[in-house]
Amino acid sequence: MAEYDRAAELKAFDETKAGVKGLVDAGITEIPRIFHHPKSDDYTKNSSSVSGETQLSIPVIDLKGLDKGDIQRKEIVEKIGQASESSGFFQIINHGISESVLEEMKEGVRRFFEQETEVKKELYTRDPMRPLSYNSNFDLYSGVSTNWRDTFMCYLAPNPPKPEDLPIVCREILLEYSKQVMKVGILLLELFSEALGLNPNHLFDIDCAEGLAVLCHYYPPCPQPELTMGASNHCDNDFLTVLLQDQIGGLQVLNDDQWIGVSPQPGALVINVGDLLQLISNDRFKSVEHRVVSSHEGPRVSIASFFCTGMIPTSKLYGPIKELLSENNPPIYKETTVRDYCAYFKAKGLGGKILDHFKLDKTE
Repeated sequence: MAEYDRAAELKAFDETKAGVKGLVDAGITEIPRIFHHPKSDDYTKNSSSVSGETQLSIPVIDLKGLDKGDIQRKEIVEKIGQASESSGFFQIINHGISESVLEEMKEGVRRFFEQETEVKKELYTRDPMRPLSYNSNFDLYSGVSTNWRDTFMCYLAPNPPKPEDLPIVCREILLEYSKQVMKVGILLLELFSEALGLNPNHLFDIDCAEGLAVLCHYYPPCPQPELTMGASNHCDNDFLTVLLQDQIGGLQVLNDDQWIGVSPQPGALVINVGDLLQLISNDRFKSVEHRVVSSHEGPRVSIASFFCTGMIPTSKLYGPIKELLSENNPPIYKETTVRDYCAYFKAKGLGGKILDHFKLDKTE
């Protein structure tokens, strides 16, 4: 095997500021070695196809009945509670965001990534404190292997950027979509609170919706998809994630040692519990590992809205909610700030579950 200087190749790739799309635009037929993922039992075990052809599936929950009275609302809350306690994932329809806004958001992301590289380069950065950033792999230098995707990220709460600072090709739709997805997130926090047996405003009142980061992912078609991943298996470092995905598919969730394909549903949003919600629910709700497989098809576009303040300095501590604790249900996790949690996540990079790091010692 030829000598391989991974650090030098990562640096060379990073310095192009052209991302994975730049490699595809250059017409490569073999992917660089930095993108090769080590094969493991976890990589291939019981993996369902990209199309999600499996007997198991992620529930699709219709929110239409929320305004029809207490009985329907109770049924919806029960379904959300069941999904959050088991797979940690579900899809929602009739969530209030129109099909036209969803489609325009996906188109806006495509426009951003398919504009001239020189224009995108102005936003290329690895500074986690920047309100806007474009790069390939936030964990490029810390991850075990590199994923086949590029990302544009912006914080839209609590300190939104000036509208004129947003990319003109997606400015209007980004502002509109983020406003509407915030409403969806707040509604979900109400339903999560009720599913936990708390006051409907509990999770909102402790600022689970204070922060909103919108991550726009672009997965170019891959000439050798069997060698790499679009996103390594990981859990999300937030309270909850609202995901808009296109029709190509590729998202998979780990459930009972099986990778289940999350089949795209027209007009649906994919919802998943984040690590911080698992922590404050004291393991009642599950933040589950998921990944994105690569494909010859593409480009695949997805927009992940993270309800989290990320690296913004804050002294607010989050630990298991006291109302959920009892002698039979003692706290499992120590208290942490969102910033400390996210800093640990960023330093470790994608790959596996990191929540165990925040568990209380048995002696504590």
